[in-house]
Amino acid sequence: MMPGISATRGELEQFLAVDVSPELLELALTHRSYAYEHGGIGHNERLEFLGDSILGQAVTVKLYQDNPDLDEGELAKRRASLVSSVALAEVARAIGLGKFIRLGRGEELTGGRDKSSILADTVEAVIGATYLDAGGEAATELVLRLIAPLLSDPDRFGASMDPKTSLQELAARLGRGLPHYLVTDSGPDHSKRFHAVVALAGSNIAEGDGTSKKQAEMAAALEAWTLLSVRA
Repeated sequence: MMPGISATRGELEQFLAVDVSPELLELALTHRSYAYEHGGIGHNERLEFLGDSILGQAVTVKLYQDNPDLDEGELAKRRASLVSSVALAEVARAIGLGKFIRLGRGEELTGGRDKSSILADTVEAVIGATYLDAGGEAATELVLRLIAPLLSDPDRFGASMDPKTSLQELAARLGRGLPHYLVTDSGPDHSKRFHAVVALAGSNIAEGDGTSKKQAEMAAALEAWTLLSVRA
């Protein structure tokens, strides 16, 4: 059951250390599936849109300042790794964000609290809410605190450049065999979404989404690599 917003604030503030109003934090934690099932109340997609921009700017400035010897291409690849849904989902899991998200029944029953896309979107929404209530400096500081563990992991950048190859090499080293991908698509032709599942030794390991088959496979591969790296 979704805890009350006072409990949400109390637990989340231990990790976030920001001052966001209960109403705005609740909105940031409200997935559209919950909103649709409760009469079309507000949901977090506008906050997500705002947070995505703030996240990108904060990460860009941080990488630029900390890596004076890297060229534009390398900086862009590192930024893509840090703002990816896989990275943000990892941040969300680390702070236990999933248990506070307000989900519709369908998403609840299909494991929505641990879906990388939902977790990542909620992180962005919380960043957006922080910007609105506490200002740009506080939002930037929040972003940098959240991504600090990712910045200290140099292997992550190598995997994000070519996640399918990195996964294949790691799986071989662990004796798990070759990865296999199953990709499905949905939506109209002009706006298709792709969903990839990657399996090792006959067991599904991770999933990923994207606007192309390649993007979905790469997202799934990066998530699988991240999961296996923790266990390696």
